[in-house]
Amino acid sequence: MKRVIALVFAGLFAATASAQSATEPQETDLFLQADMDDLSEFHWKKRPVLVFADSEDDPAFQAQMELLREQPDDLRARDVVVLTDTDPAARSPLRLKMRPRGFMLVLVGKDGEIKLRKPRPWDVREITRSIDKMTIRQREIRDAKEKSGKIFD
Repeated sequence: MKRVIALVFAGLFAATASAQSATEPQETDLFLQADMDDLSEFHWKKRPVLVFADSEDDPAFQAQMELLREQPDDLRARDVVVLTDTDPAARSPLRLKMRPRGFMLVLVGKDGEIKLRKPRPWDVREITRSIDKMTIRQREIRDAKEKSGKIFD
């Protein structure tokens, strides 16, 4: 009887967890390891924000990740994916291409071009303001307004 009750509770917990994950965006869809060879999988789909550091214990890296986790919805609304690399010894292809010295934040556009590099943490407001000035983002905003019927002169 105890086994049956335990199984029922385990089933309820699993069902609740899967229902929550189906309705709430996962952090794993926003934050990924920068272990790919290049950024081609994001081309015209996402805006990669790369966060490099020499260690996960780097205070600038920790501050940057905390800032990014505070406003994930603003990042998702702009099709951002955050890629992290804190292992310089691994010499990942992206690290070799970007050539960070210690901490570095890199914003890449949907076109695959590097839009900015920063040697210090940036908050989500600064990042999203930079994104919102991009030509492709301006077109996305205009298209969204047209679809919703809110066309302004």
